[in-house]
Amino acid sequence: MEERVLREISRLNTFPAYVYDLPGLSEHAARIRADFPHEIFYAAKANPDPEILLALRPHVDGFEVASGGELDHVHRTVPGARLAFGGPGKTDEELALAVRLGVERVHVESVRELPRLSGADVLLRANLPFGVEGAALAMSGPFGMDEPELRRCLSLLPPDVRFRGLHAHLASGLDVEDLLKIHCQVLEWAAEFAPEEVNLGGGMAVDYGDPLWRFDWKAYAEGIPDVPFRLRIEPGRAMTAHHGWYVTDVLDVKQTRGETYAILRGGTHHLRTPVTKGHDQPFTVLGDGGRSGTATLVGQLCTPKDVFASRVPVRNLAPGSVVAFDMAGAYAWNISHHDFLMHPKPAFHYVT
Repeated sequence: MEERVLREISRLNTFPAYVYDLPGLSEHAARIRADFPHEIFYAAKANPDPEILLALRPHVDGFEVASGGELDHVHRTVPGARLAFGGPGKTDEELALAVRLGVERVHVESVRELPRLSGADVLLRANLPFGVEGAALAMSGPFGMDEPELRRCLSLLPPDVRFRGLHAHLASGLDVEDLLKIHCQVLEWAAEFAPEEVNLGGGMAVDYGDPLWRFDWKAYAEGIPDVPFRLRIEPGRAMTAHHGWYVTDVLDVKQTRGETYAILRGGTHHLRTPVTKGHDQPFTVLGDGGRSGTATLVGQLCTPKDVFASRVPVRNLAPGSVVAFDMAGAYAWNISHHDFLMHPKPAFHYVT
């Protein structure tokens, strides 16, 4: 944890709170930009906090949104930014908004979207039958179209809807080697369609078991073959996860049936990530004194699923201890069920 982050945390006087390291995020995004020579659109769904979007804007080519709400929010927060609009089940109102706001690309997920578009530039999203080993999440089912349906879309394009290329985000949570296997297959398949561009989506891994590990963007870029069309990716989690902390304090430490539990202010209604992904959220206990050994860190919710980390080694844990959960910069606050039990919401602080 950078000294500037520790200083910000030391100044907190109410909990819970999110702390975002904007200089760290900018430095990380700049390194990705330097290592990856193709287009980068940040997937706003990972964390649409306005300060996050503004910190990323100098280092990305644009933003990908997946709802009318995200589209309106990003358009207002970073006016003039290039936008791409994807996601299944787009409504008439959302499609009309995309056209009205001049979205650069609409990712068509179904043939039913075509007649409801007018004056749009589109990528057709493919749901390809490629093997996805080791993926944290396989993006199949409602996402994209099988090849016959995709070809049907090509034959049904309205006169004022322009085919620009293909989109194929097939899996998430992959390391460089596995991601390149899929992306090379996608690029070989896509060449037949003579697209202007291909969007490979995101899916770059982060490792919640090792907060210091980083995806190797340079190796990934070097492994992508030369192609006669423009390439774009849509990273989200791998850009912002490492630059946010959920910080709270310990309300109680208790033992029951031979196990130690630390009850923290807040809970997974603020930080849903560990429950969603089924892992122990990495953390640091700040301060001296208290219990050392093994404990389960839980929140205040009336459910046994409100668990941040289960049976993990702890040091200096006592009522009043401050706990900073790392890797809370993506798919954390924005995917959490904030209003369950109506506990107070966290404050947000920004290292600048």
